[in-house]
Amino acid sequence: MQNSAVQPPYPIDLVPLLPQFLLRRTAKADFPLRAMERLGLDRPSYFLVFGFGALDPAGERAADIGNRHYRTTNEPLQAQIAAGQAAGLVETRDGRWSLTERGRQVVAEHRRAIDAHFAALAPIDTSDLARLAGLLDQALRSAAVSPEPACRDHTPRGTRYRWQPPSSPLALLDAAIYGLWQVRDDCHVQAWQDAGLDGAALDVMTRVWHREAATADELAGKIPTQRPQDVRAALDRLRAAGSLTAGEPLALSGSGTALRERIEAATDRYFFSPWPTAVAAEARWATDRLAAVNAALA
Repeated sequence: MQNSAVQPPYPIDLVPLLPQFLLRRTAKADFPLRAMERLGLDRPSYFLVFGFGALDPAGERAADIGNRHYRTTNEPLQAQIAAGQAAGLVETRDGRWSLTERGRQVVAEHRRAIDAHFAALAPIDTSDLARLAGLLDQALRSAAVSPEPACRDHTPRGTRYRWQPPSSPLALLDAAIYGLWQVRDDCHVQAWQDAGLDGAALDVMTRVWHREAATADELAGKIPTQRPQDVRAALDRLRAAGSLTAGEPLALSGSGTALRERIEAATDRYFFSPWPTAVAAEARWATDRLAAVNAALA
């Protein structure tokens, strides 16, 4: 690994605030609801179309869209793509999906509306908001070009998401956090690949770690991106490796818990080590201010 600019302990309290922000940032914007009604799309299908704006403009195979590493079936995704196709927003050529001209117009309308929404919001003091956005943008710029992780499936989406220079502090914060979360995804994939796991097994392991289900049948019902037989096969692989206890209720063994914790620690190391030391020095302040932003957006 490269010489780290930032050493442990890492500011891990900041991590859960990043997806929380992404869930809340447009919660009070009415444009998406009006657009969904106009286009006849449900929320998952609409935001899948919007997500195409951050994908490769040349098109991507269905198997590569989203967090592909954890899926063993594309069926739920294909239903959303089919809805976008029926609305004339996405199309396939040579097995690759991309936006139609109308789809690009819809994405552009969404972007402009959300940009205006961000410009009208002041969740915290403007100077604090600008400072917070600038710090996290610096973190993103360093993390995005770091030699590690080698896995970079998601990081380029952060660049494509930034469709124009951010026009407000909240728009810059949005672009920075979206990009950081894409980097974090790549760091996590690299960490579990280093540990010799595949995505299906890692997803199952994580859910058992979080005690989401007590039985194989219950767990299979909670993972629509995997076929039930694939969930059971992943459980078998984990048991054979000694990472699960025998039988049910499902539980990680001591070695399985230690492995999952090492994967999380490696994810943090890949994610935080490239951050500039000046940004890391402000991490406690940034965590406090981002928590305040999220509270105001709720």
